[in-house]
Amino acid sequence: MSQLALAQPNSPYVDFWNTMLVPKFDQWRHILVGGLGLHSAKVFPQLKLATGDAVLDVGCGWGETAIEIARRVGPSGRVIGLDCCDAFLAAGRADAAQAGVRNVSFVAADVETYAFAPGFDVCFSRFGTQFFQNPVAGLRNMRRGLKPEGLMTMIVWRERADNPWLERAKKVLLRYLPPVEESAASCGPGPFSMADPELVTKQLQIAGYTDPEFKRIDADVMVGRNVEEAIAFQLAIGPAGEVYRAAGAEAERKRQILVDALRAELQDFARPEGVMMASSSWLVTARNPL
Repeated sequence: MSQLALAQPNSPYVDFWNTMLVPKFDQWRHILVGGLGLHSAKVFPQLKLATGDAVLDVGCGWGETAIEIARRVGPSGRVIGLDCCDAFLAAGRADAAQAGVRNVSFVAADVETYAFAPGFDVCFSRFGTQFFQNPVAGLRNMRRGLKPEGLMTMIVWRERADNPWLERAKKVLLRYLPPVEESAASCGPGPFSMADPELVTKQLQIAGYTDPEFKRIDADVMVGRNVEEAIAFQLAIGPAGEVYRAAGAEAERKRQILVDALRAELQDFARPEGVMMASSSWLVTARNPL
């Protein structure tokens, strides 16, 4: 029996990731992997993995977490990394081959519309589930891949106020540019869609999980090796990048004003090691019942 059912047509969110965001993410991979990796690095020592486990890594991006999990479960285990972006998965395959990690494979999949064959011990996701168009559908599909009492672990961003690395630049740009219209093309609900534990608990329960738990993770992330790189990063990625992109020609006309305003905002965060800003996430765990 195949691990995955036949693919369904891509959602507009999946198409947006592949056509608009992948090139930007690839350009800023050194910052994104470094920042996101701080959160998974704090989770991995407590991630309940055993030698020989079968693991799903949902929204695996460039695959660094899938490769690390594959090392943890050993040659007798197996890992499948899933993502909707083919370019990310190509990087994951190349990195796994270079590292000699042979018990990991990568599959292009929209998690909300794939039906998983059950049999996985653990399902892991780092900052992937918050972009589900239909969170309950995506979480339910993840659960269907788990064995009875299998563990689902996901890392999602906490509220905006605890993530200035994503929000401060957006507030600066909104002094000069209009907010993004609801009808604008996007990558999904967004990074803060799972910030509320009460809401996420309900989503997990509706999706059929039991025993949801939340643990806070804090880390200072580097948003640029210097202030100028941090400015360019904020104009390209995340909520500020979304405001800039949606404003189109108006943003281009005001670019120097925006750059100057961001420089004034970000220079206070400059450190010898780079521009460092606070970030905060939830480590969420839940189980597939018997």
